[in-house]
Amino acid sequence: MPRVYLNEINKLRLLRTLESGRFLSMAFHSWDLYEFPLLQSTTAHTWAVKAATQLEKLRYVIFALQTGRRNVATKDVSLFDEYDLSNVKLFLNSEFYPYDNMHLDFTKNRYAVLYDMYARIRRAYYALDRDDDGAMLMMNKFLYCGPLVVIDCSRQNKAVKSATVDVRIEFNCRRNVPPETTASCLILHDRVVEYNPLTSVVRRVV
Repeated sequence: MPRVYLNEINKLRLLRTLESGRFLSMAFHSWDLYEFPLLQSTTAHTWAVKAATQLEKLRYVIFALQTGRRNVATKDVSLFDEYDLSNVKLFLNSEFYPYDNMHLDFTKNRYAVLYDMYARIRRAYYALDRDDDGAMLMMNKFLYCGPLVVIDCSRQNKAVKSATVDVRIEFNCRRNVPPETTASCLILHDRVVEYNPLTSVVRRVV
């Protein structure tokens, strides 16, 4: 946890701000996890993840599939399965991400686009230097642990940000999804709250 030490002048300014009773704005990232516990054994799936009247400024979505590990203590829940995913799309009302189809084919080693999306989003999320490739996992480790579908939806038009938003994921596999398969969706969005130090009142802005 970083600590900030103020000199006497800034301490006085901060004290005056606190005594004024003003609300202080604080911005931070928030994460929400959603699960679809049992998928049907088909190749095409549509998942209505969330509907909200005022959705936080959604930035990134991470999607993954997992079979036979839910509530099983002997299984490693940090590992996910690919099941011949061929395409994944995130819909925010009529807007969709990514704009192009992925054309994934794990039997023919066509999965570079997934790794590129993973590396790019980490570099953007943590504001890493351009020389940093952004990848914590090498390709073989990424495939072993995942693969994860990481979608950048931070560039939204104003209509998506202000209107009622239906978050939906559509994905296709080249073979039927096996029984006991769970879909997981991690939504990363920005939030802003206002805090009054004197009264300890917190007001949510977005």
